[in-house]
Amino acid sequence: MIRILIVDDQSLICEGLQTILDLHPDLQVVGTASNGEMAIEQVEALQPDLVLMDVRMPIMDGRAATRKICEQFPDVAVLVLSTFDDDLYIAESIRAGAKGYLLKDMPAQELVQAIRLACQGYAQLAPGLLDKLIKQPWNIAKPTASPELETLTRREQEVLQLIANGATNREIAEQLFIREGTVKTHVTHLLGRLNCKNRAQLAIVANSAFADDKS
Repeated sequence: MIRILIVDDQSLICEGLQTILDLHPDLQVVGTASNGEMAIEQVEALQPDLVLMDVRMPIMDGRAATRKICEQFPDVAVLVLSTFDDDLYIAESIRAGAKGYLLKDMPAQELVQAIRLACQGYAQLAPGLLDKLIKQPWNIAKPTASPELETLTRREQEVLQLIANGATNREIAEQLFIREGTVKTHVTHLLGRLNCKNRAQLAIVANSAFADDKS
């Protein structure tokens, strides 16, 4: 069972999302919040597995709330769900530790699947958003990534390239003929060595680096 906290300042959005998510037996909406400060309080009180976070809200916005939740509750996944596909919102949310950035006009079934995958550790970005980030490198903070890329082993580089291509751990294992557990170990090492918080940041760093290599 995936326990979900919905954070949005529009009550109709919260009610609609809860109706959709409660249709699935493996998902449970345990609460809602209308701003970032309330979200942090609810995370501490309700201990959800995932927070579905809006970006623009009063008192404290979703970017600030995401950063605080990821710092204080590292086991809680944050998945941003917004109307806005603004480059800065996307980049700041990912930098803050969100496991993905989705748009509210996405199909309900895709949202459900994104929630399940985010709880498994997979980065989730709405179609086209990764390209927007890559084309705006000034939005992406990776101060220690470039030198460390040169020290990666050949296998780590292969795993990183496949992450950049959007492959899951299972797909990486199948393509490289290694165990899925070995892939998870490589991903953990890459996160630490490249100073990244999640797979989305790894994908951004990798795409930027490999694009530079080709230029």
